Amino acid sequence: MAANSTQSVTDAMSGESLEFLSFTLGNEEYGVSIQKVQELRGYDTVTRIANAPDFIKGVVNLRGIIVPIIDMRIKFNLGSPTYDQFTVVVILNIGGRVVGMVVDSVSDVITLTPEQIKPAPEMGGALATDYLVGLGTVDQRMLILVDIDKLMSSNEMGLIEQHAL
Repeated sequence: MAANSTQSVTDAMSGESLEFLSFTLGNEEYGVSIQKVQELRGYDTVTRIANAPDFIKGVVNLRGIIVPIIDMRIKFNLGSPTYDQFTVVVILNIGGRVVGMVVDSVSDVITLTPEQIKPAPEMGGALATDYLVGLGTVDQRMLILVDIDKLMSSNEMGLIEQHAL
């Protein structure tokens, strides 16, 4: 098993197929390594934390574990989120920490071969591509593959210590 998603991409480049959980935010489809996904849950009421950044909706108690909930639509500046019956919280286990990621909907699990994963294009300073693994293509679909370890451990998120990964 790969230790992190950067390693997963290295594995993919060496010939192993990878599985990604695909989810939507707005009109775009994203993917994270299925190895990081612990479970899927419907969106529930969260307890707000004072002075938390906007993208941190709050925390929930998940079987005795306090889990921070991050709204990815707010994090990626994709407009105002709406919470309905399709809204899903993807519970991730990253570096031993459990975090929840709110997405508009979850599509399916997609297996990608190395040929289907292209490096993320360089956008200069216009767009931070540090958190992107690459772009996956399946038939007519394009999946934006997110390095969830890097994203959740970034300084601005402040959720997971770098050394924990």
